Amino acid sequence: MEQEMGQLLRRLRSERPLVHNITNTVVTNFTANGLLALGASPVMAYAREEVADMARVSGALVLNLGTLTAELVEACAIAGQAANEAGVPVLLDPVGAGATPYRTESALRLLREVRIDLVRGNAAEIAHLVGEIREIKGVDAGGQAGGAAVDLAMRAAAKLGTVVAVTGREDVITDGTAGYVVTGGDALLERVTGAGCLLTSVMGAFRAVERDRLRAGAAALALYGVAAEAAAAAAGGRGPGSFQIAFLDALAALDEASAAAAANAVRRIAIAPASAGGAR
Repeated sequence: MEQEMGQLLRRLRSERPLVHNITNTVVTNFTANGLLALGASPVMAYAREEVADMARVSGALVLNLGTLTAELVEACAIAGQAANEAGVPVLLDPVGAGATPYRTESALRLLREVRIDLVRGNAAEIAHLVGEIREIKGVDAGGQAGGAAVDLAMRAAAKLGTVVAVTGREDVITDGTAGYVVTGGDALLERVTGAGCLLTSVMGAFRAVERDRLRAGAAALALYGVAAEAAAAAAGGRGPGSFQIAFLDALAALDEASAAAAANAVRRIAIAPASAGGAR
């Protein structure tokens, strides 16, 4: 895994994949700067008149429903379908799914109308997508760790028919039959608006250069956690403002040593076929 992560990081920085983000107004700047720091090329295009053209020439398309409007959801659907036609991977961040019926239905609409490559959300968001009720406040929800997160991710992957990443105190990514648990990160991530949104876009950047969705996702999760730990150390306890700036620097500083640390944070999991089948 260490060698694979190092290779993926080098490939990303060599290819500088174009990541098309249809994201929310709160996080646009942070997402763009984070992708640039990592080594990818971000583009933010929202107009229905151009999203299909932009999606077709991108390495990955990331759909984020943080500040959704009817026009944004329609643009997401148009871009997603164009990406599907062009063979461009599509990632969905169902921000705040469960906070309102419209927000949940918008995410489910995209899952129906677009072939989604990977869904990333916290436990409450993912649970609401599969009809399970979890506590959610606004667009935030608490983390979930351990076996419960693995079970939820497995059920969601089976029901939604895609790779699902449930992020929290521990991160889980699975296709319903296999996957990874990723540890690491820092609690200050929860005090920076858009940290989760940027994570989904970082996963998109790695997916743009790696066909294996689980491998790409696990690398993104683990390296993101290593960068967060480095940023927390650099911020020296000064708070989320210093952490945010240090985090951008830490993404830019990721290297072979980071890949080694990230590999140690990843544990492969296998789910019995009978269990996965029973969840469908």
